[in-house]
Amino acid sequence: MAPAAAAAHHTSLGLDSRKMAFWAFIGSECLLFASLISTYLIYKGRSLVGPYPHDILNIPFTSISTFDLLMSSLMMVLALAAVQRGDLKWAKVWLFLTALLGIFFLAGQVYEFTSFVHEGLTLQRNLFGATFFVLTGTHGAHVTVGVIWLLTLWSRALRGKLGKANALTVEICGLYWHFVDVVWIVIFTVVYLIQ
Repeated sequence: MAPAAAAAHHTSLGLDSRKMAFWAFIGSECLLFASLISTYLIYKGRSLVGPYPHDILNIPFTSISTFDLLMSSLMMVLALAAVQRGDLKWAKVWLFLTALLGIFFLAGQVYEFTSFVHEGLTLQRNLFGATFFVLTGTHGAHVTVGVIWLLTLWSRALRGKLGKANALTVEICGLYWHFVDVVWIVIFTVVYLIQ
């Protein structure tokens, strides 16, 4: 990027305005998830009919999904480092693996949702079902957006259109992906581990 063009994207503090705007977006997303998690906690244990969390949650299975999502964060770090080095070959590998691990996480969530519905837990069944599906479903929607974003970057890399000059784009995608991972750690702790 030419110096004049680069300067157009920086604030008076020398920070990139695109990155600052994205941090503001992440802040608004924090408020969304704080509201959903608070709602879950407020209604926790108030369901009059089952199934209840201790009857239905599969902590070992979800622990594997959690590990999968954490490993995807490592892949994202490696993808950004490869782009910053100008190593397109490894950028493609790491971006694809990050997206693939995200897809595995989503597949696990679909499996879990399906098994819960077969066991009688739905949005309408009780307060646990309503708050659980809204909270984890909203997170799943965010993971889906992240996977699509990652696959878009991977597609650009395959066409040779992702180089050092695009490192900020990959970094912003990485901020989003890490945010989604951190949110999942909080959800996993609050919903699955603290019963």
